[in-house]
Amino acid sequence: MAQITANGIQIEAETRGDPGAPALLLIRGLGTQLSQWPEPFLDALAERLHVITFDNRDVGLSQKLDAAGTPELAPLLAAASAGQTPEVPYRLTDMAADCVGVLDAFGIERAHVFGMSMGGMIAQLMAAHHPERVRSLTSMMSTSGEPDVPPATPEAMAVLTSQPERPDDRECVIEHAVWGRRVIGSPGFPDSDEDVRAELSQAYDRCNHPGGIVRQMAAVVAAGSRADVLRSITAPTLVIHGSEDALIHPEGGRSTARLIPGAALEMIEGMGHDLPRALAPRLADLVLRHAGKADASA
Repeated sequence: MAQITANGIQIEAETRGDPGAPALLLIRGLGTQLSQWPEPFLDALAERLHVITFDNRDVGLSQKLDAAGTPELAPLLAAASAGQTPEVPYRLTDMAADCVGVLDAFGIERAHVFGMSMGGMIAQLMAAHHPERVRSLTSMMSTSGEPDVPPATPEAMAVLTSQPERPDDRECVIEHAVWGRRVIGSPGFPDSDEDVRAELSQAYDRCNHPGGIVRQMAAVVAAGSRADVLRSITAPTLVIHGSEDALIHPEGGRSTARLIPGAALEMIEGMGHDLPRALAPRLADLVLRHAGKADASA
């Protein structure tokens, strides 16, 4: 792992695979860290691509932006529901610029880009605003931001808005996170509680920074609809979504695919809002085939 400077901030990043192979940038979702990518997924990708993973700003070992303040989510959600654009510490476009900075730091001119959940939104913006840097786009379990996309289920929304009973107690925080994964995870491909607890315990010990998660969530809330942005994307695009996603409704994936010219849509039965180990080979194969097709047609 290494600390790099990207878009003026410090970012923790890691690479694997042949540096001479086509590059693939992986972008994590809300509050999650590079250490949470399943190893089988990374290993399969690194057999053919130069894989770059990193901690988004404000989480993991990347720079924290505490000086920007921690907004209250309720007023932000109310403003967004009223069609307003609330002021937030930073925006998803800033996080897309971070991604470009990561490529700059490694001397990579163009990369295949894969983003999951919030990372899919960031990847979409990167493809739209920095098209010369994106060889192909894969947007997984993400959405267009269109207001007619059905919302999360109440139980899934509670995962985002509820707090552990004892926020300063390690075991309480981890158990709350395990509960959240059960709510939004893949009913057709469930990871064991033991594996989920091990992943989330490691993530807690590596970095527990709730304020950064709130600022990231504020950026998502303030993003609004990306319909016009999506219509401008020219990179070959694959949209992946689970049929059982309780956090970002499957219509979010369908909406994204409809709006991006020429996008392919892969709906996976039984998949929820996570990257289960049982699906790692299939997902890696989808990404590799999409990247290979894009490279062949370039």
